Amino acid sequence: MTEIITRASALDTPTPPNWGLTKFLDPIRIPPVIEPHSWWGPSEITVRMVRTQARLHSQLPPTTVWAYEGHYPGPTIEVRSGRPLRVSWTNEIDGTMPLVAVRGPVGDRPTSRPGQDLDRPGYEIVEGVTELPSWTVVHLHGARTNAGNDGWAHNATLAGGSQLTEYPNKQQAMPLWYHDHAMDITRLNVHTGLTGMYLLRDAEEDALALPGGAHEVPLILADRNLDTDPSGQLTGQLLFKVPYVPGGPDIPFTGPFNLVNGVIWPHMEVDARWYRFRLLNASNSRFYQLRLVDSAGTPRDEAVRLIGTDGGLLPAPSPLPAAGLTVAPAERFDLLVDFSQFRGERLRLTNVDPGNAGPGRVEPDLMEFRVRDRERRDSFQLPDTLSRSYVRIQHGTTLPEDHEHVWVALLLNADGHPEMWDLEQLPDGDQGQPGENGIIQVEDPATTPPTLRTFRRIGAMFDDAVGVFLRHDGWAVWNVVHVANGGPAHPIHIHLTEFQALFRRTFATTFDQAAGRTTAPIRGFTDVPLEKYEEGWKDTIIVNPGQWVSVAGQFGGGTGEFMYHCHILDHEDEGMMRPFIVSPPELAPFEMHHGGGHHAPGGARE
Repeated sequence: MTEIITRASALDTPTPPNWGLTKFLDPIRIPPVIEPHSWWGPSEITVRMVRTQARLHSQLPPTTVWAYEGHYPGPTIEVRSGRPLRVSWTNEIDGTMPLVAVRGPVGDRPTSRPGQDLDRPGYEIVEGVTELPSWTVVHLHGARTNAGNDGWAHNATLAGGSQLTEYPNKQQAMPLWYHDHAMDITRLNVHTGLTGMYLLRDAEEDALALPGGAHEVPLILADRNLDTDPSGQLTGQLLFKVPYVPGGPDIPFTGPFNLVNGVIWPHMEVDARWYRFRLLNASNSRFYQLRLVDSAGTPRDEAVRLIGTDGGLLPAPSPLPAAGLTVAPAERFDLLVDFSQFRGERLRLTNVDPGNAGPGRVEPDLMEFRVRDRERRDSFQLPDTLSRSYVRIQHGTTLPEDHEHVWVALLLNADGHPEMWDLEQLPDGDQGQPGENGIIQVEDPATTPPTLRTFRRIGAMFDDAVGVFLRHDGWAVWNVVHVANGGPAHPIHIHLTEFQALFRRTFATTFDQAAGRTTAPIRGFTDVPLEKYEEGWKDTIIVNPGQWVSVAGQFGGGTGEFMYHCHILDHEDEGMMRPFIVSPPELAPFEMHHGGGHHAPGGARE
């Protein structure tokens, strides 16, 4: 599916330094569970954001964090499908941001190491970060709710304020998560600890009798960096170290310490039976490529079955991809692991991402499973069918004919900085002005002969004019074309919908970075087989350079102005986020806007 999982694994590369911390010393931390319940109407809860201290490793001093209800990560909120929940997200955080940010050039010293490196040429403190107040707004990622409840980035509150939200929960069973979404500083607020899981349950899931209780465990992955004192000892203070290419853009944060549920390299005692793990990548930018290995380093992925994605259950269990499971920031996966064949053994969840190689490589192991050497009764049987309600979305059959089309370009601008444009399609024959900046041409292979489509940029920054207008309860196909010649993969998240991938195609780009446009139509596409799980319901999808990814989703359950963005949080804060509007179809005759969407000038409809 992605460049990440087609390269060779790095299981046999030398072990990197652990900076004085013992691997697998501490038990995993399981977040507490909040189960709101009301027989007479919407349940109501208050979730407080507070300043607290957390022990990331028993060999470290305590770390000051911001956390929901004082837990790092926050409590797991469990609700039933169709039962609304009202949440007062209350900001009770004292003081200013509890992290130090530094910036320095990529050079001869690996950037994935602790300490500020202010003794190195070019390294400097990022001024103003430690003075930032607690300015927060919560987004329930994956929720279908009205825009006023969605966590609009500008609608953050200071300490003493509350954000009042209502979540209808009219969705199938799925793993959502909640996190901060404040404008310009999401990467910093999330880094301080403002994340937590939110699980939706329904009758279809109940009927499967999946492992539950102590045998259903959230695994929230994240990477962090820590400061050091003058002697080089770790202090426990969060450090946000950002490298940059001299003369070029900043590189998104990655850190040398991987945490699972807020603990660096934890262990977990498990019975020799089936477990269900609700996996979330809550990192700022790190991709993981996960495998289960035994004490000899031999992959044991045959014990793992993938049963769900961001938007709920798959139609049937699936093995992991041959090279491991790639998990981008914000993606969630529902995994079953059968430990019955490993009595008395130890296994590791490890990251074999080939990007985690070379001088800046960090410890690949994430956690250790210690399987008890005793037999436990386990009545669970892996079902052949999971979701009987699942329908595969395809053009010409299950995708409604009146769907809309949205076109988005991912690119590098003249300064080498990632950008995201929403596009309006020009009328047939109109190819823009010669040399015009912001023009993307694509020769669509879906028609015979291929149709030349010419697009003009509507907006590139969050506060540019809105370019995408969709109809409530209507379907839309989003075409995301990564035209950059190189650069990073982007996990693209669209609010208010679950979608399915229709196709993934590669191409040789004709985008001229200096001119800010394609110099000839992009053509010669090659289909890339989708991973089986990409046919499931998702809300975040990886788009690699030189790829066109098309997804289809329905936009119901709420109206108003929403966001879509790259979920590399550094990119989101630096401009890769755009708005879109969902409104009732009856409103169309009265609208005066211009921009994308089939009902607006230059839009496309199939």
